[in-house]
Amino acid sequence: MRYLPLTDADRKEMLASLGMESVEELFSDIPPEVRSPALQITSLSEPELEKHIKELGEKNRDLAELQSFLGGGIYQHFIPHAVDHLSGRVEFYTAYTPYQAEVSQGTLQAIFEYQTLVSLLTGMEVANASMYDGASAVAEAALMARSITGRKALAYSAALHPQYQRVLRTYTQHLGLDLVELPWTEKGQTDLDALPEKDFSALILQNPNYFGVLEPVAEASRVIHERGGLFIYSFSEAVSLGLLPPPGSLGADIVAGEGQSLGIPPSFGGPGLGIFATREQFMRRMPGRIIGEARDAEGKRAFVMVLQTREQHIRREKATSNICSNQALCALRALIYLSLMGEKGFRAVAEQCYHKAHYLSQALEEIPGVKLRFRGEFFNEFVLTLPQEPEGFLNFLLKNSILGGIPLKKYYPSLKQEVLVTVTEVHPKENLDKLVHLLKEWRGGLK
Repeated sequence: MRYLPLTDADRKEMLASLGMESVEELFSDIPPEVRSPALQITSLSEPELEKHIKELGEKNRDLAELQSFLGGGIYQHFIPHAVDHLSGRVEFYTAYTPYQAEVSQGTLQAIFEYQTLVSLLTGMEVANASMYDGASAVAEAALMARSITGRKALAYSAALHPQYQRVLRTYTQHLGLDLVELPWTEKGQTDLDALPEKDFSALILQNPNYFGVLEPVAEASRVIHERGGLFIYSFSEAVSLGLLPPPGSLGADIVAGEGQSLGIPPSFGGPGLGIFATREQFMRRMPGRIIGEARDAEGKRAFVMVLQTREQHIRREKATSNICSNQALCALRALIYLSLMGEKGFRAVAEQCYHKAHYLSQALEEIPGVKLRFRGEFFNEFVLTLPQEPEGFLNFLLKNSILGGIPLKKYYPSLKQEVLVTVTEVHPKENLDKLVHLLKEWRGGLK
């Protein structure tokens, strides 16, 4: 059925039932100074409306037209067509919460297999069925660490994704949790020596961090464990796990990060996929859904939701989490993507990201007045310092159909001339060389 708006008769009838004569009277309690002006809506016929919407859509420029060097938590990677095809099947695409296990075995098995791959990828013993995104996963990890240790102080790196930091503060602002931010060094790594003498519940470190720099993960794990706290390993670029050691092998107690890179397009910055894994000893403290393997009455393999300590099932104050759903469709895409790529293919993607990023960074640094801001080793993102604030350069690139990177002064006021540049396997060498050429051209035009 098409949507049919209310008629004037409908409005009059509704107002009469309220004892009012006009819509204006209905909203008379709202002060005039805070009201929005009345909308001036022009009616269009259906063909006119379709034409108008088409014209609006044609103003957009997508990644089929633009070359993108954007990253900072959302990445452009090649997605095999089979991911779209399989995840778009009606059995998965329209599936809702699998409360009735007997009629949801396909969905439950897909989630179970996703958890298995996440455990293999992170080197952890158990994973949940996913969180909303990387930011909520990190915040939930902080609450979980507080619950396990009973301690009311938490340390995190200033190089943790700025949006993750904001969500972390939102989650914890009324819990009496003392958040301590650790600065970065000249290498762009977290300054572990700045960790004050406190009883911390956990230390959160992102690797690679928001600047793309690889952190001293093993050392961070040792430092926080010596103080009796937990080590939370975060990430925003999941493809890095194809090349770096798994967090579990480096002493991570909880892994919480963003899985958008695993078969999910950038879109307009979402949706994301919150990856969450931990050690078996902390499994009962883990938030979200967990799918387990069981046996039915006939002894056949079956899948069910287990350890359902969410607020939908128990009292809110005793729940491990108030997140009552998971990103099942996004998790399915990640499962299909990882299955298609395989261990060798996934590592090959990570290697391409690494080598292409280093090729570009070296070529850009040869331009006078341009340098890398941080000297720490990096994966596929790096911070570039320009001769002046980056808006002019980024606008120049956009005129040449290139999204050049993320200016950092919005999140870090001290980094006024810095821009975060990201390279993935989708960038051919000619695109990298074009960026270098355009930066030289822009640099030459500066007064």
